[in-house]
Amino acid sequence: MSIAIREARTTDIQAVSEMFDLYRQFYEQPPDLPLAQQFIADRLNNCESVILSAESASSGMLGFCQLYPSFCSVEAKPIYLLYDLFVLPVARKAGVGRLLLLAAENKAAAEGKTRMDLTTARSNQPAQSLYESLSWERDEIFFAYNRRVTQS
Repeated sequence: MSIAIREARTTDIQAVSEMFDLYRQFYEQPPDLPLAQQFIADRLNNCESVILSAESASSGMLGFCQLYPSFCSVEAKPIYLLYDLFVLPVARKAGVGRLLLLAAENKAAAEGKTRMDLTTARSNQPAQSLYESLSWERDEIFFAYNRRVTQS
């Protein structure tokens, strides 16, 4: 199967949104295609993220990854947060995730980013194996924290 990676455009909102909804369900969120469509439309229309799409001529979209521009204050340089990576179950173990990660790295290098950061569930061993096979380094020094903000 020949797989092409390209940057998603606003004309891809519907297809990416369907993938994004499946991605959210993987992380135990209820299905909500309208929410996914609004979120993806906002990101693309406002140029707030870069979405790379993996496609085959015979099967259509097989996966995506979403990169958010950010900064590392310690290094005083721009970085990408690779927040979302999803491959359809039928396309897993076919190299789609690897191609998306390599394309993301090429994009980051071309745009002068100093590194990419990502987090994944501790239980997601297949993803961790993929990252480590591509020389991503697991952070053993820092803990990640988050706090929900109450809306007023």
